[in-house]
Amino acid sequence: MWISRRIEPHLEKQARVRPVVVLTGARQTGKTSLVRRLFPDHAYVSLDLPSEAEQAVHDPGRFLARYPPPVIVDEVQYAPGLLRHLKRIVDSRRDEGGLFVLTGSQPFQPMAGVTESLAGRAAVFHLEGLSFAEVSAARPDMDVAEVMVRGGYPELYEKPEVEPWSFYQSYTATYLERDVRSLLQVGSLGDFERFLRACSLRTSQLLNRADLARDVGISPSTAGAWLSVLERSGVVALLEPWFSNRTKTLVKTPKLHLCDTGLCAFLMGLTSPDDLLGTSLAGALWESMVYGEIRRLLGSGPPRWQVAFWRDRTKEADFLFHRGGQFQIADAKWAEHPADAGKLRRVRRELAASAPGALVCRSPHRFPLDEGIEAVPLADLPSWLGLEP
Repeated sequence: MWISRRIEPHLEKQARVRPVVVLTGARQTGKTSLVRRLFPDHAYVSLDLPSEAEQAVHDPGRFLARYPPPVIVDEVQYAPGLLRHLKRIVDSRRDEGGLFVLTGSQPFQPMAGVTESLAGRAAVFHLEGLSFAEVSAARPDMDVAEVMVRGGYPELYEKPEVEPWSFYQSYTATYLERDVRSLLQVGSLGDFERFLRACSLRTSQLLNRADLARDVGISPSTAGAWLSVLERSGVVALLEPWFSNRTKTLVKTPKLHLCDTGLCAFLMGLTSPDDLLGTSLAGALWESMVYGEIRRLLGSGPPRWQVAFWRDRTKEADFLFHRGGQFQIADAKWAEHPADAGKLRRVRRELAASAPGALVCRSPHRFPLDEGIEAVPLADLPSWLGLEP
């Protein structure tokens, strides 16, 4: 079963006008399946195979002779030096689109090569897991709680018989062994797994690196390095606070979010929708799910909003959207029928009385709560933000 991705038309459009398209994202988010489906006439090679990666590193000329464009080069992070050699081919065929489609599951390595070698020649995209909207279109039988526990990895929807806990157990072990150990030379995988679990229990909270390090029993510098790798490889995301000189009391610490709610639920010890519905952690997990949906919506097309959160000593809003002096604000509310919009009302007065507000909740229908503030189901978030395709 193929689940259509919101990013597909944007990838195809850029491949028609740019010689290089780069798609990054965490492992198992569906990068390879997506590019092979969109570009069926391209040759394909994966640098996940040691023999191919070795030739790409040590004899790039012969490698490119074996795989002339148009070609998909998967897992290009294993041969970042290859990008310099692509430049010569691209410059000689600058007017042709889609010569090279590159994927990488460690975006910080390929991005350095793109910046240095392919600036102005490459369109860069980041693919996250499935959004709730994408899952709902393909599997309308699944409710929000089940999607939260399953998360956004496509395999869990293509093979619904796979238990989420089994998938994430394997995913965590593979990620620890394959990616983190090679990147950070982690001495104790047990410490790193505890660090992952500590991050999951802090999802949707203000980030305190010192407390995080102390609870795991590692140094603050180690915690900072590990957190940086998790962020850059798409496992966690930091949401920055809104800051304005008009309001000196605003919080300046970012919020920590795990990018995939299924992975986060697994690390929290939640393995079923019943577990989720019976825990006090559901509200934090819901906020991270809403943020993940926002991030996927804003990252799959032309930039329309910047997003932050607002918090001072007395007022807060989970999400503040801004562009050109315009604002919209939203809170994530783990409730089916929210009634109190007082927090958003106070933030609206601070920002602009005309700023639309939303409580993003589990209600099946959209309905007004207060002047300018609505209860908005997660499925209606794209239309509320004006981001319909």
